[in-house]
Order: sequence, then structure tokens, then C-alpha cells
Amino acid sequence: MGLTEQSVSRPTILVVDDIPNNLSLISEILEPHYTVKLVTNGERALSIVSSQPIDLVLLDIMMPEMDGYEVCRRLKEDPLSKDIPVIFVTSISETEGKTDWRTLGAVDYITKPIDPEGLLTCVINHLKLRN
Repeated sequence: MGLTEQSVSRPTILVVDDIPNNLSLISEILEPHYTVKLVTNGERALSIVSSQPIDLVLLDIMMPEMDGYEVCRRLKEDPLSKDIPVIFVTSISETEGKTDWRTLGAVDYITKPIDPEGLLTCVINHLKLRN
């Protein structure tokens, strides 16, 4: 199988985080298995989702300009992206968060520091559920 065929058959994951080190770490964990798109802000994330197929979004909550909650709200309001699973990846604990991520339509929540095995398991499970 050629590289083009392989990349077409691989699910695409969009990772949104304003800290480049977090993007690098998540990318290292996922790239052996998936096509990974990396962006540092919510506006860019929404632009990518509207212009190409994305199978799952890993979304930081605390970002400047547009936080992850707002990005998730907009994704879930759009008929083209409402069915894309969103997993929050953040340093905010579930009890600290002011907004319940489930009410926004996110499917899961992963805390930082990132556990590579836990992240990969979570992504695998939610991609299976989507299919």
C-alpha cells in the first residue's frame, strides 16, 4: 500500500492547544496511528473543520481569544461538524471547570499532564464508537 492510500484510510484527528509543547507531545503519541492536524487557536480549528474531514477533535479548554468551550459550542451548533467527537484535554479538573463539558456535547475529558496510554485508549474508543 502506498503512502497516499495509507494516509487516506487513517482517521484524521485535529489537536487544538495554544502551547506548542502540548501539541508536540500529543502529535508524537498519535502520529504512528492517525493523521494529525495541529492548530494553536479556536478560529483556526473551526476553519479546518469546515474545510476538510475531521474524525475527532482533541481540544484544550484554556486558550486566549476563544476558549475550548466556545469552540465546542460552535462545532456542535454546525450541522456539518455536530457529530465529530470532541475530547477536552486540559489542566482544569472536572470539578474546577465552570462549564460541564457534557452539556456542550463533548464525549470525554482528559487531564494534563497527558498519560500517553490513556490518551491513545480514549481516542481509539471514541473513534470505534463513532463508526
